[in-house]
Amino acid sequence: MRIVVLPTAADAAQFVADNFEKLLATKPNAVLGLAAGRTPELAYRLVCERHPIVDQAAAVLLDEYVGLSGTDDQSFRHQIQTTFTDPISLDPSRLYSLDGLATDPAATCAGFEDSIRALGGIDLQLLGVGRNGHIGFNEPGSSHLSRTRSTQLTETTRNDNATAFGSIDLVPASALTQGIGTILEARQIILLATGVHKADAIAAAIQGPVTEAVPVSALQRHPNTTVVVDAAAAQRC
Repeated sequence: MRIVVLPTAADAAQFVADNFEKLLATKPNAVLGLAAGRTPELAYRLVCERHPIVDQAAAVLLDEYVGLSGTDDQSFRHQIQTTFTDPISLDPSRLYSLDGLATDPAATCAGFEDSIRALGGIDLQLLGVGRNGHIGFNEPGSSHLSRTRSTQLTETTRNDNATAFGSIDLVPASALTQGIGTILEARQIILLATGVHKADAIAAAIQGPVTEAVPVSALQRHPNTTVVVDAAAAQRC
């Protein structure tokens, strides 16, 4: 595990964008694993400024809320399309996401795994981390061998996401997510975290034991993971 500490969140976003740029320069048809949320938005914007057309690549989303359609303003598919894949002219058919309205979630998750395999696997997976150490929506207690599946969200996670919805009562109680085992199959992983509120999770990720109680600690087992943090997120390391 490589640890990169940079002064500011903007510097960390620049580092991530540089890595996306290097990959796309050498492999225009790369498979990009994308995390939604506020943390990676600046990195995505920087990539869009440098590569206004990335029409050969494919993008695979990490997770999605159960109960939201891909066109819902709060869905991760809508967020990624708006902030990243539409601005780089990626064909929507090359954007793979989990269906939050699926009537058969197990079949949807199995099909999603099939899609990743058919693409040849994910070249670069970008991750964020929750305050409780979750990656994707793999909450504490998730098996490090888990595959894409439906999962219940903890109150901590729902509270942290309540701002986007306006109230915790509007935050879905469950989600579909790539499993930790699925995530660890990516050829390269970058974990991006900024802000003092992520400091405990980052310390546990890189210094603590590998344990299912802290899902992000599973990244210690991956041979090509880079943890990119600003100074605030690194202060407990």
